[in-house]
Amino acid sequence: MKKRIIVTGGSGKAGVWILKHFVEQNYEVINLDWKLPEEPICRTIIVDLNDLGQVHNALAPFSGRNREKVEGIIHFAAIPQAFTHPNDVCFRNNVMNTYNILEAAANLGIGKVVLASSESSYGIVFASEFFTPNYLPIDEAHPQLPEDSYGLSKVVNEVTAEAFHRRTGMQVISFRLGNILVPESYAAIRANFADTESRKRILWSYIDARDVASACRLAIEKEGLGARALILAADDTSSDRTSKELVEKHLSQVQELRSPLEGRASLLSNSLVKQLLGWKQQYYFMEQ
Repeated sequence: MKKRIIVTGGSGKAGVWILKHFVEQNYEVINLDWKLPEEPICRTIIVDLNDLGQVHNALAPFSGRNREKVEGIIHFAAIPQAFTHPNDVCFRNNVMNTYNILEAAANLGIGKVVLASSESSYGIVFASEFFTPNYLPIDEAHPQLPEDSYGLSKVVNEVTAEAFHRRTGMQVISFRLGNILVPESYAAIRANFADTESRKRILWSYIDARDVASACRLAIEKEGLGARALILAADDTSSDRTSKELVEKHLSQVQELRSPLEGRASLLSNSLVKQLLGWKQQYYFMEQ
C-alpha cells in the first residue's frame, strides 16, 4: 500500500514540483488548493483553507485517529509575498490557513506537518529602509525583525507550530525558504547579473523547487524532530560574483563573519537542515 501525503498549494509554483516529487517517490498524493494545477499530477480537492470546516472535511476521509493513514501534510498554500494584497488580507490569510491546517491535523491525529516559512521573516526583504544583518551567514538564531505583514505572518506561524507541538506532540518543521526558483526562472536572473543591487535584499539567496520538494519528503520521513524552524537555501548564491565581493560592495557594515565566505558561498546558512535531515542540494544555479 502506498504511503499517503497531503499537499496544500500544490497548484502553485513550488507546489507543482512537490506533487511531482512525492508521486515519483511512490506516494499517494492529495492536493488541497483553490484551483486545479495546469497538469493533472494527482487528485486535487478545491478547498477554502481559511474555512476550518472545509479543511477538516477535506482531510477527514483520508485520515483519522490512526496516524498511519496520512504520513503528514506539506502546507505551502499562502499569499507568497508582501504587498500583492492589502496588509490585513495577507496576514489573515497566511495565519488562519496555517492555523486551520494544524488544528485539523491535530483533531484527525495527523502527526507531521511541514510549513513554508521564509527568509522574509528576518525583516530585511520588505523593510521600508534596508538594514544589514547582525552577522553573516544568517542562521536560525539571527533575530527576526519583520515590519511587513507577510514576514510577520511567517513568524506567527512558527510560534503557532510550537504551540501545537506542545499541545499534541505534533512534529512541525517550518522551512525558512530562500528565493524559490523553478527551471524557467534562471535565464532572466543570469541576464541581469550586472545589477548586483537587484537581489541584495534576499542576500542573493535561492533554492530550486526540486530541492525544496526533497527536503519536504525528508522532513516527513524523519522522526523526533519536534517543532523546528530550519533555513532551506542553496549552498551557493544566485550571483556570478564572489560572496566576498558582494559583501564588500553592499554589506560592508556587517562586522561579524561567522564562517569563511569562499567562492559563491550562500549568505544563508543551511548547516542545520543538513545536520537534522541529511538533506543535500542537487540543483545548482550555474548548472541550470
